[in-house]
Formats: sequence, structure tokens, C-alpha cells
Amino acid sequence: MIKNKIFLILTFIIIFTGVILLLWLCTPKQVPQKTVFGVTFSKRQAKDLNLDWKKLYIEILDGLKVKHLRIPVYWDEIQPKENQYNFKDLDWQINEAKKRNVDIILVIGRKQPRWPECFIPNWASSDLKIQRQQILNMLEKVIRRYKYEESIWAWQIENEPLFHCGICPEYNKKFLDKEISLAKSLDTRPIIITDSGEFSLWINAGKRADILGTSLYRIVRNKILGYISYEFIPVSFYQKKAYLIKKIFPNLKDIIIIELQAEPWVKKLPINIWPIEEQFKTMDFERFRHTIEYAKKVGYSKTYLWGVEWWAYLRQNNHPEFWEKAKEVFRDER
Repeated sequence: MIKNKIFLILTFIIIFTGVILLLWLCTPKQVPQKTVFGVTFSKRQAKDLNLDWKKLYIEILDGLKVKHLRIPVYWDEIQPKENQYNFKDLDWQINEAKKRNVDIILVIGRKQPRWPECFIPNWASSDLKIQRQQILNMLEKVIRRYKYEESIWAWQIENEPLFHCGICPEYNKKFLDKEISLAKSLDTRPIIITDSGEFSLWINAGKRADILGTSLYRIVRNKILGYISYEFIPVSFYQKKAYLIKKIFPNLKDIIIIELQAEPWVKKLPINIWPIEEQFKTMDFERFRHTIEYAKKVGYSKTYLWGVEWWAYLRQNNHPEFWEKAKEVFRDER
């Protein structure tokens, strides 16, 4: 009988605490700062959508006039052989951005933006202990090459390295700490660690990062449940979550939206194997506009839109409205 009473009391306390926390998280909070928009550009995604990636990159810089870029550094592309590096395409992207005073986040590591997330060259060892050393060697090579590029304002180490998603051999906190330590020993620029906006408390990322980058998705598709919408989540959820994590880790310099959903979530990639009507189930123009306005209300200092390659693909397929709306977004910042 006593055990039952204790259980009921504990259950009540947990539920009461949860309700109070939920109410607090959902209470609106005025955020005065204006968010600055950028994009993630993936050469790989552009090619998957049958686009001329160099032409698109210049259109992003000169047509959209984007001033903030996040660029993935795919391991299998820059190091096709163990003792051979190829920085030609990456050098070109950085140089073109530099000509236009565009700032860059360079994403370095094994886990990168875009599916399957881990881009491991064929020559890399299947022995994880050896592979980790090969990754550290690659990180050092990239940082030493670009540490004098003033256009690079931050290093992102891995992509959502603590969130289990993608086809990756491991999620190892100790190894992530080694990567961060190596980067800090080579350069003084901020380290960005990214995490899921909806499925993480940000604790493990927050304690490691100089800047925390969160994803923000409004509608996704699950193999079992089908389409799942997060559109019921109020902006105060992200505001209060940021407030809490900054209180826990006062040395955290900033929190930014590193990946704001602005393209569809489809059953199977690439996106363009599906009819446009199917693509629009998770990202039509109205949702595109609403998502951008939602991010403005969240009010983080920077927001990187996800899907610029898709907007270009749509423009070629009689739907220029996404690209034109993006022009407005970046024009408003100037």
C-alpha cells in the first residue's frame, strides 16, 4: 500500500513538473535580434538534381546575392586516394565567395550534410581505430590549408555527430572530442557543433561547442507513420530551449539555425525522381513562405536555409516562385 502511494506521488510530481515545463516553454518570449539568412550549398546535391553546379553556385552569389554560406567538405571527394588530395573544386568555391565578401562555414569530418551523411572513401580502413586516425589526418590537412582564409569564420566539426541518423559506422563522443581538440590546436576560429532541433536536449552538443547549430524541420516523413508535422510547435519552444542551454553553458557564444527545412522530405532520394505534386506534400510554396517567417520569429542570429539546389531545380520546371521569394529574403538583409 505504501509503495503504491509513493509511486502515485512520484508520478504526480513528474507529470506536474512536465506540465509546468511545457507551459514555460510555450510561453511567448520577445526576441529583439533580427536573423540573418544564408544557405547550405552542396555540389553533390546540385549534381544529383542534374544541375550545372558551378553555374548554380555563381547564381547563388550573384543572383540571390547570398552573403552567408555553409559548404560541406566531402571526405571521399577531397581525398580520393589515401595519399592524394584534390582541393580544386573547394578552392574554386572559396575563391568565388571571397571575391564577393561572402562568409563561409566549412563543414569538416566524416559526417556531412546530405544523405547518406557519412562519406567515407573506398580506401579508408574498416578498422575504426585506424579510420579515426585517417579522419584526424584529413581534418588537419583541411584546416592547415584554409586557416588563413579570412572568408571562413567558423569550422563545423561533423554534422549532427551526436544524433543517430544516416549510414554511419559509429557515434563516438570521445573521438568527437579529439576532433574538436585538434581543430582548436590548429586555429582559433569558433567551433560549431550541430544537433537536432526536435529530438535533442542539446546538452552534449552545447558543452562542446563555441556555437551550437540546430536543425529546424516543420514536416517530415517516417517509414512507418507517414507524414509527421511539427507545425504545432510554437516559436517559444526554440527560444526557451536556447535560453536554458545558454544558462547551463554560459561560455556558449551563440545558437544558430544551421539547417532550416526549405525543401521536401521524400520517401526516396533523389528528390527529382518524384512528380512535383508529390514533392509539394512536404514543401509547397505556402509552407516555404511560412517556414521562413517562423524562423524570423524564432529570432536566432543566423539561419541557414536548406534546399537552394531544389529551388533552382524547380525554376527549371516552371516553378520560379521559390527562387524569387528567396531573392526577396536576401534582398531584405541588404
